[in-house]
Amino acid sequence: MATKKSTKKSTAKKGAKKSSRKKYGSAAGHQVKKEMHKMKRGTLKSGRSGKKVTSRKQAIAIGLSEARKKGAKAPKKK
Repeated sequence: MATKKSTKKSTAKKGAKKSSRKKYGSAAGHQVKKEMHKMKRGTLKSGRSGKKVTSRKQAIAIGLSEARKKGAKAPKKK
């Protein structure tokens, strides 16, 4: 009797390999660090309302936004 060999195709998806380049530049990291310090001191304010920022994620978002305005390497806002 002849047996069939099963051939498995690779299950890797297209584009599954992560890129080796950095997403964020060092300038963006420094800006985020500055904004985090402002938040911890209680001096970081949000945009229009001017309310005090208490969320860590919001502080990071503000830092990245400022970095983009200055031209640092950071991905575009989705």
